Amino acid sequence: MKFAVLARDGAARRGELATSHGTIQTPVFMPVGTLASVKSLTTDQLRALGPEIMLCNTYHLMLRPGVDLLEQLGGVHRFMGWERAILTDSGGFQLFSLASIRKIKEEGVEFRSHLDGSPYFLSPEKSIEIQSRMGVDIAMAFDECPAYGIAHGEVAKSMELTHRWARRSLDARNARESGPALFGIVQGGIHLDLRRQSVEVIGGMDFDGVAIGGVSVGEPKPEMFEVVNFTAPLLPEEKPRYLMGVGTPEDLVNGVAAGIDMFDCVMPTRNARNGTLFTSFGKVSIKNARFAADQRPLDPQCSCPTCGSVS
Repeated sequence: MKFAVLARDGAARRGELATSHGTIQTPVFMPVGTLASVKSLTTDQLRALGPEIMLCNTYHLMLRPGVDLLEQLGGVHRFMGWERAILTDSGGFQLFSLASIRKIKEEGVEFRSHLDGSPYFLSPEKSIEIQSRMGVDIAMAFDECPAYGIAHGEVAKSMELTHRWARRSLDARNARESGPALFGIVQGGIHLDLRRQSVEVIGGMDFDGVAIGGVSVGEPKPEMFEVVNFTAPLLPEEKPRYLMGVGTPEDLVNGVAAGIDMFDCVMPTRNARNGTLFTSFGKVSIKNARFAADQRPLDPQCSCPTCGSVS
């Protein structure tokens, strides 16, 4: 993987990220295909929309269909018929969201499948093995994502565990003859002193890129962007910067202005599936009764297939 910053405007950056599955123009928004499928879209429809990279999820794919089958079928690219780049989340955030059925240890995380309750164990080494065997372009280091609202001392302990897991993730990737590019993850909750400390540790390791994790986990928007605006300028200048799990159109503009290069969020497909749509004249909830017999296009200023063919 190679990354170059081509232009700047204030803190904002314009760059190119070269992978074995194509060159990505940054800033970039990555659609989320949790199970190697972006919900509601075929691969052909996704390809026509033009994203140069998408995100899949280690936790979900390790449960179903499983890494053995994915590897047997030629990796996740061939599995879903996607020839462009893929980044995978390490599974850390999903385990954060499954707090009631997981147990965190120094070695890794014991948890039960949300599908059938069967026991699993995921460690930094196992996460890197799975991501490598799936043949992805960019993997994420295994981390612990602290919940919003817990005490400074508990966030610090969580951050230090993430730092130890980051080193183990990097060592596991480097021990393989070949593997994906690997991004480290900066944690520290809403505490700026911890964010600075985490940047020093993660930024000092030989990662190919650095992500800001642990935001968009329930904190108010002003607190989120205080963290982003504080942390982004501290990240290594020569490496891509990734803001995980963000966000809305407004979030993306604010993130780009802060110097972020990469984003992902499930919001576009989640909103669409639930009937909340963005238009040139604002947000529309299409399930409202007043639209039941409305024969106009959703947005007369839009030329997409929906607005061009559906009332």
